[in-house]
Amino acid sequence: MSKPVKEMIVSDYQGRLEGAEEALVISLRGVDADGTETIRVGLREKAVRVTVVKNSLAVKAFEGTPLEALGPVMKGQNALLYGERSVVEVARELIEMIKDFPDVELKGAVLDGELYAGEEGVTRLSKFPTRDEAIAKVVTLVLSPARNLVAQVKGPGANVAGLVKAIEEKLEKGEAIAKV
Repeated sequence: MSKPVKEMIVSDYQGRLEGAEEALVISLRGVDADGTETIRVGLREKAVRVTVVKNSLAVKAFEGTPLEALGPVMKGQNALLYGERSVVEVARELIEMIKDFPDVELKGAVLDGELYAGEEGVTRLSKFPTRDEAIAKVVTLVLSPARNLVAQVKGPGANVAGLVKAIEEKLEKGEAIAKV
């Protein structure tokens, strides 16, 4: 392959991956054409792109980006998964997919510039909370002391209101109220 062609391919990869800060690398070796198409369509429906890459040119395109950490796993036939969804969500999807396609090899993923290598790394990554889940946990942690405080403030008032309501009901029925 000539140098200008290689430069065009690197430029194409850079254009496709512009702004991508997290991605996953898999190998589809051993998966038949129908299986590959099923995987691609399933991921496309979830706004995840699948791009088969030439390793040396992809590594060159990754230079100076958060994806540079993927360099060590870029060996053999690889497909790069990236897109609008979090790499954590994509990892979860892939863990489910490989139950139907055991020949799919999870090579690694990068999140915040950190490499999660191999199937073990991707599995560990799939157990992380997504951004939205993490925000929800933080909001819950921030609001729980305030909820507890409100409950403590309302508690005695609710008890008094209950007693007043019971007295009112007894008086409406014409019953006498016993002194305590």
